[in-house]
Amino acid sequence: MAGRPRQGLSPRFDAQPADSPGTTVPVDEQRHVLGHTAAPARGAADPHGLLALSQTLFASADEREILGLALAHVATLGPYRAEVGVLSNDGALTGAAGSADAVKVKVQLRRLARTDGPLTLPGRPWCWAFALRSAEGVLGHLAVSSRFPPGERDNFLLSTLVRLTAAALSLAIARRRQADGARELSRLRSQRAAVLRQLDALRTEVRQQRIVHEALGRVAGLGGGEDALTQALYELTGLPALVEDRSGNLRSWAGPGRPTSYPVPVAARREEMLREVALEAGPVRVKDRLLALARPRGEVLGVLALMDPDRTADARTVFALDHAVRSLALELTHLRDLAEVELRLHRELVEDLLEGADEASAYARSDAVGHDLHRPHYVMVVHSRGRVADDESLTRPVERAAAALGLRPLAIRRGDCVVLLTETKPHEDTLGEALDREFGAHTWSVGVSARCDSPGSIPRCYQEALRALGVRQGSRARDGSTFFDDLGLYRILGPGNDLHELEAFVREWLGALIDYDRRHGTDMVQTLAEYFDCGGNYDETATALAVHRSTLRYRLQRIREIGGRDLTDVDTRLNLQVATRVWRIMLGGQG
Repeated sequence: MAGRPRQGLSPRFDAQPADSPGTTVPVDEQRHVLGHTAAPARGAADPHGLLALSQTLFASADEREILGLALAHVATLGPYRAEVGVLSNDGALTGAAGSADAVKVKVQLRRLARTDGPLTLPGRPWCWAFALRSAEGVLGHLAVSSRFPPGERDNFLLSTLVRLTAAALSLAIARRRQADGARELSRLRSQRAAVLRQLDALRTEVRQQRIVHEALGRVAGLGGGEDALTQALYELTGLPALVEDRSGNLRSWAGPGRPTSYPVPVAARREEMLREVALEAGPVRVKDRLLALARPRGEVLGVLALMDPDRTADARTVFALDHAVRSLALELTHLRDLAEVELRLHRELVEDLLEGADEASAYARSDAVGHDLHRPHYVMVVHSRGRVADDESLTRPVERAAAALGLRPLAIRRGDCVVLLTETKPHEDTLGEALDREFGAHTWSVGVSARCDSPGSIPRCYQEALRALGVRQGSRARDGSTFFDDLGLYRILGPGNDLHELEAFVREWLGALIDYDRRHGTDMVQTLAEYFDCGGNYDETATALAVHRSTLRYRLQRIREIGGRDLTDVDTRLNLQVATRVWRIMLGGQG
Protein backbone atom coordinates (compact mmCIF):
# COMPACT_ATOMS: atom_id res chain seq x y z
CA MET A 1 0.00 0.00 0.00
CA ALA A 2 1.32 3.47 -0.92
CA GLY A 3 3.06 5.28 1.90
CA ARG A 4 3.29 2.08 3.96
CA PRO A 5 6.26 1.87 6.34
CA ARG A 6 8.55 -1.07 5.91
CA GLN A 7 7.68 -4.38 7.56
CA GLY A 8 8.44 -4.80 11.27
CA LEU A 9 7.98 -2.65 14.28
CA SER A 10 7.60 1.13 13.86
CA PRO A 11 9.62 3.55 16.04
CA ARG A 12 9.07 2.89 19.70
CA PHE A 13 6.89 5.05 21.88
CA ASP A 14 9.07 5.34 25.00
CA ALA A 15 6.85 7.67 27.09
CA GLN A 16 6.38 5.90 30.44
CA PRO A 17 2.78 5.56 31.55
CA ALA A 18 1.63 7.45 34.67
CA ASP A 19 1.30 5.65 38.03
CA SER A 20 -2.35 6.70 38.39
CA PRO A 21 -5.26 7.45 36.06
CA GLY A 22 -4.89 11.14 36.84
CA THR A 23 -1.27 11.37 35.74
CA THR A 24 -0.68 13.29 32.53
CA VAL A 25 1.83 12.03 29.97
CA PRO A 26 4.39 14.74 29.13
CA VAL A 27 3.70 16.40 25.79
CA ASP A 28 7.30 16.09 24.58
CA GLU A 29 7.09 12.31 25.07
CA GLN A 30 4.08 12.02 22.77
CA ARG A 31 6.15 11.00 19.74
CA HIS A 32 5.21 11.59 16.11
CA VAL A 33 4.02 8.35 14.47
CA LEU A 34 4.21 7.92 10.67
CA GLY A 35 4.87 11.66 10.31
CA HIS A 36 1.68 12.84 12.05
CA THR A 37 1.35 14.93 15.24
CA ALA A 38 -0.11 13.37 18.38
CA ALA A 39 -3.57 14.26 19.59
CA PRO A 40 -4.11 17.55 21.44
CA ALA A 41 -3.23 17.71 25.12
CA ARG A 42 -5.78 16.89 27.71
CA GLY A 43 -7.46 19.74 29.46
CA ALA A 44 -8.69 21.42 26.30
CA ALA A 45 -12.37 21.65 25.32
CA ASP A 46 -11.97 18.09 24.07
CA PRO A 47 -10.22 16.70 27.21
CA HIS A 48 -9.20 13.45 25.63
CA GLY A 49 -8.71 14.75 22.08
CA LEU A 50 -11.01 12.09 20.62
CA LEU A 51 -13.07 14.59 18.65
CA ALA A 52 -10.03 16.15 17.03
CA LEU A 53 -8.57 12.71 16.50
CA SER A 54 -11.76 11.48 14.85
CA GLN A 55 -11.58 14.35 12.36
CA THR A 56 -7.97 13.46 11.57
CA LEU A 57 -8.73 9.73 11.33
CA PHE A 58 -11.71 10.14 9.03
CA ALA A 59 -9.79 12.59 6.83
CA SER A 60 -7.01 10.07 6.19
CA ALA A 61 -7.20 7.61 3.31
CA ASP A 62 -4.21 5.53 4.36
CA GLU A 63 -4.93 2.56 6.65
CA ARG A 64 -1.43 2.36 8.09
CA GLU A 65 -1.54 6.06 8.81
CA ILE A 66 -4.90 5.70 10.65
CA LEU A 67 -3.53 2.86 12.75
CA GLY A 68 -0.43 4.88 13.58
CA LEU A 69 -2.54 7.88 14.68
CA ALA A 70 -4.61 5.64 16.95
CA LEU A 71 -1.50 4.14 18.52
CA ALA A 72 -0.09 7.61 19.15
CA HIS A 73 -3.28 8.68 20.91
CA VAL A 74 -3.37 5.79 23.37
CA ALA A 75 -1.07 7.50 25.86
CA THR A 76 -3.38 10.55 26.01
CA LEU A 77 -6.21 8.48 27.39
CA GLY A 78 -4.51 7.43 30.60
CA PRO A 79 -1.63 5.40 32.01
CA TYR A 80 -1.44 3.22 28.94
CA ARG A 81 1.20 2.27 26.50
CA ALA A 82 0.50 1.54 22.84
CA GLU A 83 2.28 -1.71 22.14
CA VAL A 84 1.53 -2.69 18.61
CA GLY A 85 -1.08 -2.53 15.88
CA VAL A 86 -1.61 -4.85 12.97
CA LEU A 87 -3.91 -4.85 9.96
CA SER A 88 -5.40 -8.13 8.81
CA ASN A 89 -4.94 -7.34 5.11
CA ASP A 90 -1.11 -7.19 5.24
CA GLY A 91 0.00 -8.54 8.66
CA ALA A 92 2.68 -5.87 9.10
CA LEU A 93 3.24 -4.62 12.67
CA THR A 94 2.84 -0.92 13.41
CA GLY A 95 3.60 0.93 16.63
CA ALA A 96 5.91 0.40 19.63
CA ALA A 97 6.22 -2.95 21.37
CA GLY A 98 9.07 -2.05 23.65
CA SER A 99 11.31 -5.03 24.10
CA ALA A 100 8.61 -7.40 22.89
CA ASP A 101 9.51 -9.94 20.33
CA ALA A 102 7.64 -9.07 17.15
CA VAL A 103 7.41 -12.69 16.06
CA LYS A 104 5.82 -13.71 19.38
CA VAL A 105 3.36 -10.83 19.14
CA LYS A 106 2.28 -11.83 15.67
CA VAL A 107 1.85 -15.44 16.77
CA GLN A 108 -0.39 -14.40 19.68
CA LEU A 109 -2.43 -12.05 17.48
CA ARG A 110 -2.88 -14.80 14.90
CA ARG A 111 -4.14 -17.07 17.67
CA LEU A 112 -6.75 -14.48 18.70
CA ALA A 113 -8.01 -14.36 15.11
CA ARG A 114 -11.30 -12.37 15.16
CA THR A 115 -11.64 -11.77 18.93
CA ASP A 116 -10.27 -9.56 21.68
CA GLY A 117 -7.88 -11.06 24.13
CA PRO A 118 -4.85 -10.73 26.36
CA LEU A 119 -1.26 -10.73 25.14
CA THR A 120 1.73 -11.89 27.13
CA LEU A 121 4.65 -9.46 26.89
CA PRO A 122 7.74 -9.30 29.13
CA GLY A 123 7.46 -6.62 31.81
CA ARG A 124 3.80 -5.91 31.01
CA PRO A 125 1.47 -6.88 33.91
CA TRP A 126 -1.55 -6.14 31.79
CA CYS A 127 -1.69 -6.19 27.94
CA TRP A 128 -4.83 -6.41 25.88
CA ALA A 129 -5.41 -6.73 22.11
CA PHE A 130 -8.55 -4.92 20.93
CA ALA A 131 -10.13 -6.23 17.72
CA LEU A 132 -10.84 -3.50 15.16
CA ARG A 133 -14.28 -4.63 13.98
CA SER A 134 -16.34 -3.45 11.05
CA ALA A 135 -19.39 -4.65 9.15
CA GLU A 136 -17.05 -6.75 6.98
CA GLY A 137 -15.31 -8.37 9.94
CA VAL A 138 -12.13 -7.82 11.98
CA LEU A 139 -9.82 -5.36 10.24
CA GLY A 140 -6.91 -5.89 12.65
CA HIS A 141 -5.87 -5.47 16.27
CA LEU A 142 -4.64 -2.66 18.52
CA ALA A 143 -2.64 -3.83 21.57
CA VAL A 144 -2.45 -1.67 24.73
CA SER A 145 -0.51 -2.34 27.95
CA SER A 146 -0.59 -0.87 31.46
CA ARG A 147 0.60 -1.59 34.98
CA PHE A 148 -2.99 -2.06 36.05
CA PRO A 149 -6.15 -3.18 34.26
CA PRO A 150 -8.29 -0.20 33.16
CA GLY A 151 -11.32 0.91 35.07
CA GLU A 152 -14.77 1.40 33.63
CA ARG A 153 -14.06 4.97 32.55
CA ASP A 154 -10.71 4.19 30.89
CA ASN A 155 -12.13 1.06 29.33
CA PHE A 156 -14.82 3.25 27.74
CA LEU A 157 -12.21 5.65 26.39
CA LEU A 158 -10.10 2.83 24.97
CA SER A 159 -13.17 1.19 23.44
CA THR A 160 -14.19 4.54 21.91
CA LEU A 161 -10.71 4.93 20.40
CA VAL A 162 -10.90 1.40 19.02
CA ARG A 163 -14.36 2.02 17.49
CA LEU A 164 -13.24 5.32 15.98
CA THR A 165 -10.16 3.63 14.55
CA ALA A 166 -12.21 0.75 13.14
CA ALA A 167 -14.71 3.19 11.61
CA ALA A 168 -11.92 5.27 10.07
CA LEU A 169 -10.31 2.10 8.70
CA SER A 170 -13.65 0.98 7.24
CA LEU A 171 -14.06 4.38 5.60
CA ALA A 172 -10.49 4.32 4.24
CA ILE A 173 -10.99 0.82 2.91
CA ALA A 174 -14.27 1.90 1.31
CA ARG A 175 -12.56 4.92 -0.21
CA ARG A 176 -9.70 2.76 -1.48
CA ARG A 177 -12.11 0.29 -2.95
CA GLN A 178 -14.11 3.11 -4.47
CA ALA A 179 -10.95 4.57 -5.99
CA ASP A 180 -9.90 1.14 -7.17
CA GLY A 181 -13.36 0.62 -8.59
CA ALA A 182 -13.23 3.99 -10.31
CA ARG A 183 -9.84 3.19 -11.78
CA GLU A 184 -11.05 -0.23 -12.86
CA LEU A 185 -14.18 1.31 -14.33
CA SER A 186 -12.06 3.84 -16.17
CA ARG A 187 -9.81 1.05 -17.41
CA LEU A 188 -12.80 -1.01 -18.52
CA ARG A 189 -14.30 2.01 -20.26
CA SER A 190 -11.03 2.65 -22.06
CA GLN A 191 -10.78 -1.02 -22.92
CA ARG A 192 -14.38 -1.02 -24.11
CA ALA A 193 -13.70 2.03 -26.28
CA ALA A 194 -10.64 0.33 -27.74
CA VAL A 195 -12.62 -2.86 -28.37
CA LEU A 196 -15.38 -0.84 -30.04
CA ARG A 197 -12.81 0.89 -32.22
CA GLN A 198 -11.32 -2.48 -33.14
CA LEU A 199 -14.81 -3.81 -33.80
CA ASP A 200 -15.60 -0.86 -36.05
CA ALA A 201 -12.30 -1.36 -37.89
CA LEU A 202 -13.03 -5.07 -38.19
CA ARG A 203 -16.54 -4.36 -39.47
CA THR A 204 -15.11 -1.96 -42.03
CA GLU A 205 -12.47 -4.48 -43.06
CA VAL A 206 -15.04 -7.28 -43.33
CA ARG A 207 -17.34 -5.02 -45.33
CA GLN A 208 -14.51 -4.09 -47.69
CA GLN A 209 -13.45 -7.72 -48.02
CA ARG A 210 -17.05 -8.70 -48.76
CA ILE A 211 -17.14 -6.09 -51.53
CA VAL A 212 -13.95 -7.58 -52.98
CA HIS A 213 -15.29 -11.13 -52.74
CA GLU A 214 -18.58 -10.20 -54.35
CA ALA A 215 -16.98 -8.21 -57.18
CA LEU A 216 -14.45 -10.92 -58.05
CA GLY A 217 -17.07 -13.62 -57.50
CA ARG A 218 -19.28 -12.00 -60.15
CA VAL A 219 -16.34 -11.96 -62.56
CA ALA A 220 -15.67 -15.66 -61.96
CA GLY A 221 -19.37 -16.54 -62.16
CA LEU A 222 -19.85 -14.75 -65.47
CA GLY A 223 -16.63 -16.16 -66.92
CA GLY A 224 -15.39 -12.69 -67.85
CA GLY A 225 -11.75 -13.73 -68.19
CA GLU A 226 -8.67 -11.59 -67.70
CA ASP A 227 -10.14 -8.33 -69.04
CA ALA A 228 -13.10 -8.49 -66.66
CA LEU A 229 -10.76 -9.36 -63.78
CA THR A 230 -8.43 -6.39 -64.35
CA GLN A 231 -11.42 -4.06 -64.80
CA ALA A 232 -12.92 -5.24 -61.50
CA LEU A 233 -9.59 -4.81 -59.72
CA TYR A 234 -9.21 -1.29 -61.13
CA GLU A 235 -12.70 -0.35 -59.92
CA LEU A 236 -12.00 -1.79 -56.46
CA THR A 237 -8.63 -0.11 -55.91
CA GLY A 238 -8.67 2.95 -58.17
CA LEU A 239 -5.24 1.90 -59.49
CA PRO A 240 -4.54 0.76 -63.08
CA ALA A 241 -4.47 -3.06 -63.17
CA LEU A 242 -2.69 -5.27 -65.69
CA VAL A 243 -1.91 -8.91 -66.47
CA GLU A 244 1.36 -10.06 -68.02
CA ASP A 245 2.41 -13.52 -69.12
CA ARG A 246 5.52 -15.13 -67.67
CA SER A 247 7.75 -13.47 -70.28
CA GLY A 248 6.40 -9.98 -69.56
CA ASN A 249 4.07 -9.61 -72.55
CA LEU A 250 0.93 -7.60 -71.81
CA ARG A 251 -2.28 -9.65 -71.82
CA SER A 252 -4.77 -7.22 -70.28
CA TRP A 253 -4.90 -3.62 -68.96
CA ALA A 254 -7.66 -1.71 -67.16
CA GLY A 255 -7.48 1.95 -66.18
CA PRO A 256 -5.62 4.99 -67.50
CA GLY A 257 -2.01 5.24 -68.56
CA ARG A 258 -1.74 2.23 -70.86
CA PRO A 259 1.47 2.66 -72.89
CA THR A 260 1.15 2.69 -76.65
CA SER A 261 4.24 0.52 -77.00
CA TYR A 262 4.49 -1.97 -74.14
CA PRO A 263 8.12 -2.67 -73.15
CA VAL A 264 9.23 -6.30 -73.02
CA PRO A 265 11.91 -6.93 -70.37
CA VAL A 266 15.15 -8.79 -70.89
CA ALA A 267 14.49 -12.50 -70.35
CA ALA A 268 17.27 -13.02 -67.78
CA ARG A 269 16.20 -10.00 -65.70
CA ARG A 270 12.57 -11.07 -65.91
CA GLU A 271 13.36 -14.54 -64.56
CA GLU A 272 15.45 -13.07 -61.76
CA MET A 273 12.59 -10.75 -60.77
CA LEU A 274 10.09 -13.63 -60.78
CA ARG A 275 12.37 -15.71 -58.54
CA GLU A 276 12.69 -12.85 -56.03
CA VAL A 277 8.95 -12.17 -55.94
CA ALA A 278 8.21 -15.90 -55.59
CA LEU A 279 10.15 -15.94 -52.30
CA GLU A 280 7.51 -13.71 -50.67
CA ALA A 281 4.17 -14.95 -49.37
CA GLY A 282 2.00 -12.15 -50.80
CA PRO A 283 2.09 -9.13 -53.13
CA VAL A 284 5.50 -7.48 -53.49
CA ARG A 285 6.38 -3.93 -54.48
CA VAL A 286 8.78 -3.64 -57.43
CA LYS A 287 9.52 0.01 -58.22
CA ASP A 288 6.17 1.68 -59.02
CA ARG A 289 4.23 -1.58 -59.17
CA LEU A 290 2.60 -3.90 -56.68
CA LEU A 291 3.04 -7.43 -58.07
CA ALA A 292 1.43 -10.78 -57.33
CA LEU A 293 2.27 -14.05 -59.10
CA ALA A 294 -0.34 -16.41 -60.47
CA ARG A 295 1.41 -19.67 -59.70
CA PRO A 296 -0.86 -22.66 -59.17
CA ARG A 297 1.10 -25.67 -57.94
CA GLY A 298 4.24 -23.50 -57.85
CA GLU A 299 4.42 -22.82 -61.62
CA VAL A 300 4.32 -19.16 -62.62
CA LEU A 301 1.66 -18.71 -65.33
CA GLY A 302 1.31 -14.95 -65.20
CA VAL A 303 1.68 -11.73 -63.22
CA LEU A 304 -1.09 -9.49 -61.88
CA ALA A 305 0.07 -5.95 -61.07
CA LEU A 306 -1.24 -2.59 -59.86
CA MET A 307 0.42 0.62 -61.01
CA ASP A 308 1.10 2.58 -57.80
CA PRO A 309 3.79 5.22 -58.37
CA ASP A 310 2.52 7.35 -55.45
CA ARG A 311 2.57 4.38 -53.04
CA THR A 312 -1.06 4.84 -52.00
CA ALA A 313 -1.82 1.12 -51.70
CA ASP A 314 -3.21 0.16 -48.29
CA ALA A 315 -4.19 -3.12 -46.63
CA ARG A 316 -7.48 -3.19 -48.55
CA THR A 317 -5.62 -2.79 -51.84
CA VAL A 318 -3.23 -5.60 -50.94
CA PHE A 319 -6.16 -7.84 -49.99
CA ALA A 320 -7.94 -7.14 -53.29
CA LEU A 321 -4.79 -7.86 -55.29
CA ASP A 322 -4.06 -11.04 -53.35
CA HIS A 323 -7.63 -12.28 -53.83
CA ALA A 324 -7.68 -11.31 -57.52
CA VAL A 325 -4.44 -13.15 -58.28
CA ARG A 326 -6.00 -16.34 -56.98
CA SER A 327 -8.85 -15.91 -59.45
CA LEU A 328 -6.30 -15.20 -62.17
CA ALA A 329 -4.39 -18.39 -61.30
CA LEU A 330 -7.61 -20.40 -61.69
CA GLU A 331 -8.38 -18.66 -64.99
CA LEU A 332 -4.90 -19.24 -66.44
CA THR A 333 -4.88 -22.84 -65.27
CA HIS A 334 -8.27 -23.37 -66.91
CA LEU A 335 -7.09 -21.79 -70.16
CA ARG A 336 -3.92 -23.86 -70.21
CA ASP A 337 -5.81 -27.07 -69.51
CA LEU A 338 -8.26 -26.27 -72.29
CA ALA A 339 -5.41 -25.50 -74.67
CA GLU A 340 -3.65 -28.75 -73.81
CA VAL A 341 -6.83 -30.77 -74.28
CA GLU A 342 -7.63 -29.00 -77.53
CA LEU A 343 -4.07 -29.48 -78.77
CA ARG A 344 -4.13 -33.16 -77.88
CA LEU A 345 -7.46 -33.65 -79.64
CA HIS A 346 -6.20 -31.78 -82.69
CA ARG A 347 -3.04 -33.87 -82.89
CA GLU A 348 -4.88 -37.12 -82.41
CA LEU A 349 -7.28 -36.10 -85.18
CA VAL A 350 -4.42 -35.22 -87.54
CA GLU A 351 -2.64 -38.50 -86.79
CA ASP A 352 -5.76 -40.49 -87.61
CA LEU A 353 -6.45 -38.48 -90.78
CA LEU A 354 -2.92 -39.05 -92.04
CA GLU A 355 -3.29 -42.77 -91.43
CA GLY A 356 -6.74 -42.92 -93.05
CA ALA A 357 -9.63 -42.36 -90.65
CA ASP A 358 -13.26 -43.25 -91.24
CA GLU A 359 -14.91 -40.22 -92.83
CA ALA A 360 -17.99 -40.19 -90.59
CA SER A 361 -15.79 -40.33 -87.49
CA ALA A 362 -13.44 -37.72 -88.94
CA TYR A 363 -16.30 -35.26 -89.55
CA ALA A 364 -17.71 -35.77 -86.03
CA ARG A 365 -14.34 -35.34 -84.33
CA SER A 366 -13.45 -32.27 -86.39
CA ASP A 367 -16.76 -30.66 -85.43
CA ALA A 368 -15.97 -31.38 -81.77
CA VAL A 369 -12.69 -29.43 -81.98
CA GLY A 370 -14.22 -26.63 -84.06
CA HIS A 371 -12.60 -27.48 -87.40
CA ASP A 372 -14.58 -27.86 -90.62
CA LEU A 373 -13.36 -30.85 -92.63
CA HIS A 374 -16.15 -30.46 -95.20
CA ARG A 375 -14.07 -27.80 -96.93
CA PRO A 376 -11.14 -28.64 -99.26
CA HIS A 377 -7.79 -28.92 -97.48
CA TYR A 378 -4.09 -28.98 -98.30
CA VAL A 379 -1.32 -30.89 -96.57
CA MET A 380 1.90 -29.02 -95.80
CA VAL A 381 5.11 -30.62 -94.54
CA VAL A 382 7.61 -28.14 -93.08
CA HIS A 383 11.23 -28.91 -92.24
CA SER A 384 13.63 -26.53 -90.47
CA ARG A 385 17.30 -27.14 -89.95
CA GLY A 386 18.42 -27.02 -86.31
CA ARG A 387 14.88 -26.97 -84.82
CA VAL A 388 14.38 -30.52 -83.65
CA ALA A 389 15.04 -30.16 -79.91
CA ASP A 390 11.39 -30.32 -78.80
CA ASP A 391 7.84 -29.87 -80.02
CA GLU A 392 7.56 -26.28 -78.87
CA SER A 393 10.65 -25.00 -80.69
CA LEU A 394 9.49 -26.51 -84.00
CA THR A 395 5.70 -26.73 -83.92
CA ARG A 396 4.87 -23.34 -82.38
CA PRO A 397 6.73 -21.21 -84.96
CA VAL A 398 5.10 -23.14 -87.82
CA GLU A 399 1.66 -22.71 -86.25
CA ARG A 400 2.26 -18.98 -85.77
CA ALA A 401 3.36 -18.57 -89.37
CA ALA A 402 0.30 -20.47 -90.66
CA ALA A 403 -2.04 -18.50 -88.40
CA ALA A 404 -0.51 -15.22 -89.64
CA LEU A 405 -1.49 -16.28 -93.18
CA GLY A 406 -5.05 -17.14 -92.10
CA LEU A 407 -4.61 -20.83 -92.95
CA ARG A 408 -6.46 -22.15 -89.82
CA PRO A 409 -4.13 -25.14 -89.47
CA LEU A 410 -4.35 -28.48 -87.67
CA ALA A 411 -0.74 -29.33 -86.87
CA ILE A 412 1.30 -32.26 -85.63
CA ARG A 413 4.95 -33.07 -85.44
CA ARG A 414 6.29 -36.14 -87.20
CA GLY A 415 9.99 -36.82 -86.89
CA ASP A 416 11.89 -33.62 -87.65
CA CYS A 417 8.99 -32.16 -89.67
CA VAL A 418 5.69 -30.45 -88.90
CA VAL A 419 2.61 -31.61 -90.82
CA LEU A 420 -0.28 -29.19 -91.25
CA LEU A 421 -3.80 -29.48 -92.63
CA THR A 422 -4.88 -26.07 -93.94
CA GLU A 423 -8.22 -24.90 -95.30
CA THR A 424 -6.63 -22.73 -98.00
CA LYS A 425 -3.66 -23.12 -100.31
CA PRO A 426 -0.82 -20.88 -99.14
CA HIS A 427 0.75 -18.40 -101.49
CA GLU A 428 4.40 -19.20 -102.10
CA ASP A 429 5.73 -15.69 -101.48
CA THR A 430 3.69 -14.92 -98.33
CA LEU A 431 4.45 -18.39 -96.97
CA GLY A 432 8.15 -17.76 -97.43
CA GLU A 433 7.97 -14.39 -95.67
CA ALA A 434 6.07 -15.82 -92.71
CA LEU A 435 8.50 -18.72 -92.25
CA ASP A 436 11.48 -16.39 -92.65
CA ARG A 437 10.16 -14.33 -89.72
CA GLU A 438 9.92 -17.42 -87.54
CA PHE A 439 13.03 -19.40 -88.53
CA GLY A 440 15.28 -16.94 -90.31
CA ALA A 441 15.97 -16.77 -94.04
CA HIS A 442 17.08 -19.88 -95.94
CA THR A 443 16.71 -22.33 -93.05
CA TRP A 444 13.46 -24.10 -93.98
CA SER A 445 11.87 -26.13 -96.75
CA VAL A 446 8.21 -26.92 -97.42
CA GLY A 447 6.26 -29.41 -99.50
CA VAL A 448 2.60 -28.68 -100.32
CA SER A 449 0.15 -31.29 -101.64
CA ALA A 450 -2.55 -31.01 -104.24
CA ARG A 451 -6.10 -30.24 -103.05
CA CYS A 452 -7.81 -32.76 -100.72
CA ASP A 453 -11.56 -32.85 -101.31
CA SER A 454 -12.42 -35.34 -98.55
CA PRO A 455 -10.85 -36.80 -95.39
CA GLY A 456 -10.26 -40.06 -97.26
CA SER A 457 -7.82 -38.38 -99.66
CA ILE A 458 -5.65 -36.91 -96.89
CA PRO A 459 -3.20 -39.89 -96.69
CA ARG A 460 -2.55 -39.57 -100.46
CA CYS A 461 -2.09 -35.80 -100.14
CA TYR A 462 0.36 -36.39 -97.28
CA GLN A 463 2.51 -38.55 -99.57
CA GLU A 464 2.31 -35.84 -102.23
CA ALA A 465 3.54 -33.23 -99.76
CA LEU A 466 6.41 -35.51 -98.74
CA ARG A 467 7.32 -36.02 -102.39
CA ALA A 468 7.27 -32.25 -103.01
CA LEU A 469 9.46 -31.71 -99.94
CA GLY A 470 11.88 -34.39 -101.13
CA VAL A 471 12.17 -32.74 -104.54
CA ARG A 472 12.80 -29.39 -102.90
CA GLN A 473 15.51 -30.75 -100.60
CA GLY A 474 17.14 -32.61 -103.48
CA SER A 475 17.29 -29.59 -105.72
CA ARG A 476 20.02 -26.99 -105.90
CA ALA A 477 17.92 -24.46 -103.90
CA ARG A 478 16.97 -26.81 -101.11
CA ASP A 479 15.50 -24.04 -98.93
CA GLY A 480 12.08 -22.84 -100.03
CA SER A 481 8.68 -24.26 -100.91
CA THR A 482 7.60 -26.75 -103.58
CA PHE A 483 3.98 -27.46 -104.57
CA PHE A 484 3.03 -30.90 -105.82
CA ASP A 485 0.94 -29.36 -108.59
CA ASP A 486 4.12 -27.80 -109.99
CA LEU A 487 6.25 -30.97 -110.00
CA GLY A 488 5.47 -31.97 -113.58
CA LEU A 489 7.57 -35.06 -114.43
CA TYR A 490 8.48 -35.57 -110.77
CA ARG A 491 4.89 -36.42 -109.96
CA ILE A 492 5.47 -39.88 -111.47
CA LEU A 493 8.79 -40.34 -109.73
CA GLY A 494 7.96 -41.18 -106.21
CA PRO A 495 6.17 -43.52 -103.82
CA GLY A 496 3.86 -45.86 -105.66
CA ASN A 497 6.24 -46.44 -108.56
CA ASP A 498 8.14 -49.70 -109.07
CA LEU A 499 11.52 -49.06 -107.47
CA HIS A 500 13.17 -51.94 -109.34
CA GLU A 501 12.17 -50.47 -112.69
CA LEU A 502 13.54 -47.11 -111.66
CA GLU A 503 16.84 -48.70 -110.62
CA ALA A 504 17.00 -50.57 -113.95
CA PHE A 505 16.36 -47.33 -115.82
CA VAL A 506 19.15 -45.58 -113.94
CA ARG A 507 21.56 -48.49 -114.54
CA GLU A 508 20.73 -48.43 -118.22
CA TRP A 509 21.62 -44.80 -118.69
CA LEU A 510 24.11 -44.08 -115.92
CA GLY A 511 25.51 -47.48 -114.95
CA ALA A 512 28.91 -46.97 -116.63
CA LEU A 513 29.40 -43.59 -114.96
CA ILE A 514 28.27 -44.90 -111.56
CA ASP A 515 30.75 -47.79 -111.72
CA TYR A 516 33.53 -45.47 -112.84
CA ASP A 517 32.90 -43.11 -109.92
CA ARG A 518 32.88 -46.02 -107.49
CA ARG A 519 36.22 -47.39 -108.81
CA HIS A 520 38.06 -44.09 -109.12
CA GLY A 521 36.37 -41.94 -106.47
CA THR A 522 35.24 -39.35 -109.00
CA ASP A 523 32.00 -37.35 -109.38
CA MET A 524 31.05 -37.93 -112.99
CA VAL A 525 27.32 -38.55 -112.27
CA GLN A 526 27.11 -35.51 -110.00
CA THR A 527 28.84 -33.40 -112.66
CA LEU A 528 26.33 -34.54 -115.28
CA ALA A 529 23.38 -33.83 -112.92
CA GLU A 530 24.60 -30.31 -112.17
CA TYR A 531 25.17 -29.74 -115.91
CA PHE A 532 21.52 -30.57 -116.63
CA ASP A 533 20.26 -28.57 -113.61
CA CYS A 534 22.08 -25.51 -114.94
CA GLY A 535 20.50 -25.93 -118.37
CA GLY A 536 23.78 -26.86 -120.03
CA ASN A 537 25.40 -23.51 -119.08
CA TYR A 538 29.15 -24.06 -118.64
CA ASP A 539 29.80 -21.07 -116.39
CA GLU A 540 26.91 -21.80 -113.96
CA THR A 541 27.81 -25.48 -113.80
CA ALA A 542 31.50 -24.75 -113.10
CA THR A 543 30.48 -22.34 -110.35
CA ALA A 544 28.08 -24.86 -108.81
CA LEU A 545 30.78 -27.54 -108.83
CA ALA A 546 33.49 -25.10 -107.73
CA VAL A 547 35.78 -26.17 -110.60
CA HIS A 548 37.46 -24.37 -113.46
CA ARG A 549 35.66 -24.15 -116.80
CA SER A 550 38.37 -26.23 -118.50
CA THR A 551 38.00 -28.92 -115.81
CA LEU A 552 34.28 -29.06 -116.56
CA ARG A 553 34.97 -29.46 -120.28
CA TYR A 554 37.36 -32.30 -119.54
CA ARG A 555 34.80 -34.06 -117.33
CA LEU A 556 32.02 -33.75 -119.91
CA GLN A 557 34.32 -35.20 -122.54
CA ARG A 558 35.17 -38.12 -120.25
CA ILE A 559 31.40 -38.63 -119.59
CA ARG A 560 30.80 -38.94 -123.34
CA GLU A 561 33.65 -41.46 -123.62
CA ILE A 562 32.76 -43.55 -120.52
CA GLY A 563 29.00 -43.63 -121.10
CA GLY A 564 29.14 -43.73 -124.87
CA ARG A 565 26.37 -41.15 -125.09
CA ASP A 566 25.92 -38.19 -127.41
CA LEU A 567 24.99 -35.25 -125.24
CA THR A 568 23.83 -33.25 -128.23
CA ASP A 569 21.03 -35.73 -129.03
CA VAL A 570 17.67 -34.47 -127.69
CA ASP A 571 16.30 -37.89 -126.62
CA THR A 572 19.61 -38.87 -125.08
CA ARG A 573 19.78 -35.64 -123.09
CA LEU A 574 16.16 -36.13 -121.87
CA ASN A 575 16.77 -39.71 -120.70
CA LEU A 576 20.07 -38.79 -119.09
CA GLN A 577 18.48 -35.81 -117.28
CA VAL A 578 15.60 -37.95 -116.00
CA ALA A 579 18.04 -40.66 -114.94
CA THR A 580 20.15 -38.16 -112.94
CA ARG A 581 17.03 -36.82 -111.20
CA VAL A 582 15.85 -40.32 -110.27
CA TRP A 583 19.39 -41.20 -109.13
CA ARG A 584 19.54 -38.14 -106.91
CA ILE A 585 15.98 -37.96 -105.58
CA MET A 586 14.67 -41.50 -105.52
CA LEU A 587 17.87 -43.44 -105.03
CA GLY A 588 19.67 -40.91 -102.84
CA GLY A 589 22.74 -40.86 -105.07
CA GLN A 590 23.05 -44.67 -105.07
CA GLY A 591 22.61 -47.19 -107.89
